[in-house]
Amino acid sequence: MPKNNNRAHIIVVGNEKGGSGKSTTAMHIIVSLMKRNFNVSVVDLDARQKSLSRYLENRLNYATKHDLKLSIPDVYILSRSMQGDIDNMMFEDTKNFSELMEELHKESDFILIDCPGTDSNLSRLAHSVADTLITPINDSFVDLDLLASVNPDTFKVDKLSHYSEMVWDARKHRAMTDRGTIDWIVMRNRTSSLDAINKRRVNDALKELQKRISFRYIQGLGERVIYRELFPRGLTLVDMRDTDDKVTMSHIAARQEIRRLMNDLKLPGWQEEVVEKKRQGVGF
Repeated sequence: MPKNNNRAHIIVVGNEKGGSGKSTTAMHIIVSLMKRNFNVSVVDLDARQKSLSRYLENRLNYATKHDLKLSIPDVYILSRSMQGDIDNMMFEDTKNFSELMEELHKESDFILIDCPGTDSNLSRLAHSVADTLITPINDSFVDLDLLASVNPDTFKVDKLSHYSEMVWDARKHRAMTDRGTIDWIVMRNRTSSLDAINKRRVNDALKELQKRISFRYIQGLGERVIYRELFPRGLTLVDMRDTDDKVTMSHIAARQEIRRLMNDLKLPGWQEEVVEKKRQGVGF
């Protein structure tokens, strides 16, 4: 999609807990968008772990080694300031973040920002500029606690978490700054195909919480070994047609998940691209 305005759509992938599949989710979104010829820039705010940056580094190395033509975005690692007192560090963080965003908006259709699994000034800044906020959580009450406390007897939502309150503040800030809105999407990752009482209770709690704090609740990625096996090579399920890998039933099922995820995100221009590809007879 050609760049036709001076502002990119900002996707923020964030929560304050590790192990929820943030990097896997982010990577599949990035490659899916680039496969549709969108210009995507990536900002990694997790300067310590750098999981997404390492995923993309693996991708570049694997493509070079095997002479593969893989789409690889520009990646920017932004570290938090450690100079001076708290006020000075926050000032520097805000300045560095704002300058980077201003530069990336010029050439990008989408800017994807991967946040660390901890609260930080940079993470709050990212949340405050999000157009689409994606919060992956695992299918458990441990991860649900990221969003709200649940009554142990009734499994009803008791109170909101610090993270939910932070997102609420980010929404207010965004509305006051440019009257924009944040489309908050909570997605359940690593879900099992087996039915269980706990699984149904998590589902019910999320549906109740959805009404209280206004997010879109969608199904994410299942618990599949294939997702973990792709990381060392920097690949995604979207790349399978560009490699010599044998396609299995697990691959096909996982590709269906990615296709459903991208449609459920409702990103600007995505559906138009899907319709055009179908018209041309081009597959995913």
